[in-house]
Amino acid sequence: MIDPQHITGLVLAGGRGARMGGLDKGLQLFRGLPLAQHALRRLQPQVGTLLLNANRNLTAYAAFGVPVWPDAQADYPGPLAGFLAGLTHCTTPWLLTAPCDTPLFPSDLAARLAEVAEREGSDIAMAAGPEPDAQGQPVLRPQPVFCLLRATLRDSLAHHVAAGGSKVRVWAMQQRCSVVPFDRPGDAPDAFANANTLAELQALQSPTD
Repeated sequence: MIDPQHITGLVLAGGRGARMGGLDKGLQLFRGLPLAQHALRRLQPQVGTLLLNANRNLTAYAAFGVPVWPDAQADYPGPLAGFLAGLTHCTTPWLLTAPCDTPLFPSDLAARLAEVAEREGSDIAMAAGPEPDAQGQPVLRPQPVFCLLRATLRDSLAHHVAAGGSKVRVWAMQQRCSVVPFDRPGDAPDAFANANTLAELQALQSPTD
């Protein structure tokens, strides 16, 4: 079993926040805490080390008490640039990524991704969670920003980003990648619900997970 101490958790808060009117999404409040801080607290018991990826308001993010690393590329190129920042500064064999805008992600995310990665000899284990289809029925879909990655993938990702690649799934599927379903009985159906807008954030502010 992969030791949690061998996993660095990375919270991604480096986006432009376009659908929030340009607000810094990671600093918007969820249950009284900034989204990014909430995500860090949710990851902390699952991993050995924490990092945060952000591209503005770096002093505010640094106040959360973990190292903050911006993208090496300019102009908010997307989550793959955040992955690369994390892999560049990761000192453990594995990196676990989670976005700041999905505050109810599973508390056993690391353990279940690690279990499959070890069993299948994968370099990447990507979560998949239920989302409603056009008829409102739940369909299992990959959640590409929830990935457990081997730190040895840094050079591969650096080359992909340098060549203009920006889609997580495109790069991930070029590696030994396992997709891990989070649809067991008892799994929260909204575990991967994200808040792209202030209205969506408000809708998630329920008292129970």
